[in-house]
Amino acid sequence: MASIVMTLIGEDRPGLVRAVAEKLAARGGNWLDARMARLAGQFAGIVLAEAPERELDGLKEELSALADQGLSIIIRETQGPKEPPQQSLLLQLLAQDRPGIVRDITQVLATLGVNIEELTTTVSSGSFSGERMFQASARLRLPPDVPVSQLQQVLEQLGNELMVDISLGSTGKRE
Repeated sequence: MASIVMTLIGEDRPGLVRAVAEKLAARGGNWLDARMARLAGQFAGIVLAEAPERELDGLKEELSALADQGLSIIIRETQGPKEPPQQSLLLQLLAQDRPGIVRDITQVLATLGVNIEELTTTVSSGSFSGERMFQASARLRLPPDVPVSQLQQVLEQLGNELMVDISLGSTGKRE
């Protein structure tokens, strides 16, 4: 079996996920993991799947044909992770919204070699003030040579500069 990662984007409508799942199953493929969302009327997703090596070319052709239905798909074969075991952490962040907040946080993380494995952000109205509040939840992968205490310290410094509340929690996994 070959591992593939697919990114999907298209105007949201019922049946998009079904169309992809049907093509994958018809070629003996297996749907493993996915993240999908509707944003501004567009459907966007990323899917990890596996399929028999001999079926990959046909699967790619059939999935590409879904462009006729308004769904763009990019398919990449993957060999799986090759990095050494690293600690996985959860980051929760709440701050007043402003331009550049994601840039500033990701810059600090990248400087330390921290990988963002999953990121979810939203902007909502503050319950008391009515001001726009930025919320982020991220699963981070810490390099072996960066202690959690160092990451905590750097994020706290950033929190003071940006007026953010940051909390870190371990997922309890080393992968």
